Amino acid sequence: MSRAVRAERAKKVVAYLKKTYPLPKSELLAEEPMQFVASVILSAQCTDKAVNKLTATLFKKYKTPADFARADLATFTAEISSVTFFRNKAKAIIGAAKMIQETYGGKIPKTEAELVLLPGVGYKTAHVILGELHNVWEGIATDTHVKRFAKRFDLTDNDDPTKISKDLEALIPKKDWKYVNNGLVLYGRYVCPARQHDCGNHSLTKLWPPAGHRWPKGEVGRQYSDR
Repeated sequence: MSRAVRAERAKKVVAYLKKTYPLPKSELLAEEPMQFVASVILSAQCTDKAVNKLTATLFKKYKTPADFARADLATFTAEISSVTFFRNKAKAIIGAAKMIQETYGGKIPKTEAELVLLPGVGYKTAHVILGELHNVWEGIATDTHVKRFAKRFDLTDNDDPTKISKDLEALIPKKDWKYVNNGLVLYGRYVCPARQHDCGNHSLTKLWPPAGHRWPKGEVGRQYSDR
């Protein structure tokens, strides 16, 4: 598949996302920057709904990087035990908070290079944080939804999330990157879910009907499963 053909298809997909979801915003609920960082880490292989249910109580106790940094690991681990991979996520969140507190003066970094140094933060997480907290869109975050639609609309030949991000970034103008992740997340949650179904009448499928017959298997690599 030529790059030009894929770029034209991506252009149509993004045009729909821009029109339908004009104000990109995560559905994770947080009042403080560090709370959002924690929420994004908690959301790996876990639904935003489950994370928001947990943090509704958790965030009454933990607000700032200092709050998370001085958390007792055993206590914090127990407090987040309702989500997947909670033991490793607990270590990552506390570790990230300590680094933010000690290295960045309690401020959430504003570059990918700095963010990916934090425990529990990879390319995807870094760009979600940059977009949501700083309105900086220097990359496209690939989660399960983005991966699924990138594969279904034949916009990539890769399975690795970061490589998919790079493929999409090469096809889509930088000014439109901010619409991709949250747009496809919302579309995937509320219009075209992952389970195989007839989606011929869905807006994006109408743009490229072959997508209605492409159901890639697999998911984004489990970041915490073996740590």
